[in-house]
Amino acid sequence: MGCKQFASRLGRLVQRFIETSIVQTSFLFLWLAIAVLPVTSLRSEENAAGSVGAAQQAGNSQAILTNFPLLPYQGSPPELAQDQGIAGLRLMLRRLGTTARLMQTVAHPDDEDGGMLTLESRGRGASVLLMTLNRGEGGQNKVGSNLSDVLGVLRTEELLAADEYYGVQERFSRVADFGFSKSAEETFSKWGGHDVALGDMVRVIRTFRPDVLVARFSGTERDGHGHHQASSILTKEAFRAAADPKRFPEQIEQGLLPWQARKLYIGNVCGFGAMTCPDGNWTVKLNTGEPNPDLGGSYVQFAMQGLRHQMSQGAANWTVDPGDRFTFYKLVDSVEPARLDKGGHDQDFFEGIDTTLPGLAARLGTEESRVPQLRQELREIAKKVAKAGDYAKGNDASAAAGSLIEVVAGLERAHAEVGKSALSVLPKSDLLMRLEEKRAQAETALNEALNIRLDAVVVLRAEREGRGVKEVVKEVDAMTTVSPGQEFLVAVDFHNGSKDRLFIDALKLEVPEGWGTISDKTNPVAIKPGDNINAVFRLRVPKEAADTRPYWHRDDPETESVNHIDNEKYATLPFPPPVLRAQVEYSVLSAGGAAVKNGIGATVVTRFVDETGVERARPLAVVPGFSVALEPGTQVISTHNGASSTVAVGVTSNLSRQAHGLLRLELPEGWRSEPAQFVVEFARRGEKKDFEFKVFPAGLQEGRAKIRAVLEADGEKFSEGYTLVTREDLGSFYYYQPAMQRVSIVDVQATHDLKIGYIMGAGDDIPTVLKQVGMDVTLIPPETLASAELRGYGTIVLGIRAYDTQKDVVANNKKLLDFVSAGGTLVVQYNTGVGDFNGGHFTPYPAELSRARVSVEEAPVEILAPEDGVFHYPNAIAARDFDGWVQERGLYFMDKWDEHFKPLLSCHDPGEDEQKGGLLEAQYGKGTYIYTGYAFFRQLPAGVPGAVRLYVNLLSAGHEKKQ
Repeated sequence: MGCKQFASRLGRLVQRFIETSIVQTSFLFLWLAIAVLPVTSLRSEENAAGSVGAAQQAGNSQAILTNFPLLPYQGSPPELAQDQGIAGLRLMLRRLGTTARLMQTVAHPDDEDGGMLTLESRGRGASVLLMTLNRGEGGQNKVGSNLSDVLGVLRTEELLAADEYYGVQERFSRVADFGFSKSAEETFSKWGGHDVALGDMVRVIRTFRPDVLVARFSGTERDGHGHHQASSILTKEAFRAAADPKRFPEQIEQGLLPWQARKLYIGNVCGFGAMTCPDGNWTVKLNTGEPNPDLGGSYVQFAMQGLRHQMSQGAANWTVDPGDRFTFYKLVDSVEPARLDKGGHDQDFFEGIDTTLPGLAARLGTEESRVPQLRQELREIAKKVAKAGDYAKGNDASAAAGSLIEVVAGLERAHAEVGKSALSVLPKSDLLMRLEEKRAQAETALNEALNIRLDAVVVLRAEREGRGVKEVVKEVDAMTTVSPGQEFLVAVDFHNGSKDRLFIDALKLEVPEGWGTISDKTNPVAIKPGDNINAVFRLRVPKEAADTRPYWHRDDPETESVNHIDNEKYATLPFPPPVLRAQVEYSVLSAGGAAVKNGIGATVVTRFVDETGVERARPLAVVPGFSVALEPGTQVISTHNGASSTVAVGVTSNLSRQAHGLLRLELPEGWRSEPAQFVVEFARRGEKKDFEFKVFPAGLQEGRAKIRAVLEADGEKFSEGYTLVTREDLGSFYYYQPAMQRVSIVDVQATHDLKIGYIMGAGDDIPTVLKQVGMDVTLIPPETLASAELRGYGTIVLGIRAYDTQKDVVANNKKLLDFVSAGGTLVVQYNTGVGDFNGGHFTPYPAELSRARVSVEEAPVEILAPEDGVFHYPNAIAARDFDGWVQERGLYFMDKWDEHFKPLLSCHDPGEDEQKGGLLEAQYGKGTYIYTGYAFFRQLPAGVPGAVRLYVNLLSAGHEKKQ
């Protein structure tokens, strides 16, 4: 429960449903399908009044929030100990005692100021949201070969795991990470101008309604990456644009209202990690190195534990030493009068903003007289929150529960008073939203104080022991996914761990619209301290049920830099919401004997034992009846040996019955396959079968083509496959790909008799492409390098970041150089650990790796040594071979080298000096050493013809006379 508990309150309507304690078939509407009416700051009322629709003017101000984790991340690991028990209670009371709201904006996962976020959220109780413009899908993966959009899914999961530690919500825009950019101008050109990302940022501001907006970056060249610069530039625009009803008016038509945050701060004013900063550069200085007993260390240390989940960024082993650690921000815009001290500084972000509970009444100004009891009611609530906090500090959760019962009741009264009041639309909506937030936090705190737990698990069958409230439901035959037509059970268990008798008012499931709405209502049931109440729900997945999948996609990730949004109601969320949630509504008696209603919710999960024998859980997912996966996803066919190719199609049945269909390929005109189709038959759910087609192209002229696999079954066509993206330290989500192969026919001569050994680094797909064009490639496991016999190979290739990721490569570098000296060819691809690489002296002659890169993939390339054999054997290389490259030219070029090295190519980004260190060649002993920073790991899987030809030539270097 913990911090996620309070989402349960926000996920239901105000009205209460009375249902039986043991419900056999109960359905409720999807909790997401609730009208949302965000509101604006009171300061925006004059500008916004003319834009408020008739419904709002009529007083439709009941706000069911989207600015809290109504849709908690489905798949996150078990909650942190700091969010549960007495520590979780103290945290929630801290949040309950303040109305402060802060939003930080960044460009990519891992950009965030985790220490600051943790300090504000966990230390000071502010409601904090992190908006990350893209999902990092254009970056390099330091723990595997997944790239592009599937990497974006993985990095979303990694960031959400980190967010658990920071204690923040997460939102995204629809722009994609297209790779490194050196300027904001290039970034905006790729993102279709300012308004695509700006519109999403404005939407989040209008929905979340922060008091303070904080950009992580400065919006200047000091930020480096063009995406970083763009994120701050957009934040400065959004600060005012969100309050202007003429900006993005379609959002106003949808029910959102303008919102003006009070202050805007920017970061990176003194450099990241700076411990000192000139006074004129900053307004707020925060010490994230302060210790917090509940966290077991400082705020930044706790944040670092979260950041280490971002392993694909190389963060797995990052640490922070104890002691002071400062972060600096500068105030650059404000609608509040400046209240700076003599040095021009604020004590914190919220200086001059009343963030107390009674301050909610003060926001009303002259309209406060319309709710005459509100200020006093809020004062009494604040006192009871403080009293509960004192009990929590003394580790007395049970005593805190008494005060919290009164807090819940008081917030209900305050909400009712505002709801019945004659307040104008904007302040009324704002107050209702904030009171609903406080009510949700109070209910969560009360659940923690009462030690209440709720679990909901999917099962195929269930066995019962005992009768009535105390009966036990035993799970049998757990399952991890369901498909249309599938019948299954959900076993729900509610535990009263308190010292109080509770009264169950409703026990229900919240399900997607269209799954049915049947309920069985009876009188409330009492549950004694220490008792459990169980229920079993029987469901059937409707035929039209939506799959559990990302709500965004790109048709061609190599060329598109903005995602298509498939379902706008989920726009800016990390993932769509969980499929099912269980909900229990109960009553508890106050000290005066009055019944106070409360609630608790839980995502319905599936339990399973992983491959290591550990029991785990993940939220229930809906998958299609069949998964169709075509491999490989890309195929490079040589015009010289590609008369035919092989396509493998894997089909998995998810139907809980026998099934059959026809599997065929959709081929370009004139192409054919053998066989033309397969009859596919399945006997049981989860059965997987593989089928192999031999494909004969109609011609072998250089060009592009696509092959699709289609399964026809049950009157439907299935042409997608899905994979589960997960890791033991992360949650899980499903990534879908069309069952399609992109074919690139390339005029490339391959040296078939050359034996190549490939030592994988972080992971790439280059060996697959080499084999497709007819080269003899053997993967050499890094751990076997010490004992491997290398004399049988003509060329050894080190995969990307091999020295960064493989300690055996580092340990056996001399063996690799000896291989070169004896007459072999060694091709070394880029590494990112510049200091480690240079300090290791891995090259045969002195050379220094740098962070220099050429990010514009169209940047002109000059051949510096046209006479060199690399440009002649076995393929003639010309300027045209650098056409059609994707994402970037290269990265981590050398910037210094010994005279033994010969630079072969030169290129540069617009306005920069030429870079000659991207491809260096040296003769060492009898062999050839080549270093390349050119991004072949992106070009070859994309089937870029010239890159394929040049790479084959690099592997053949030094072997011209041997053929």
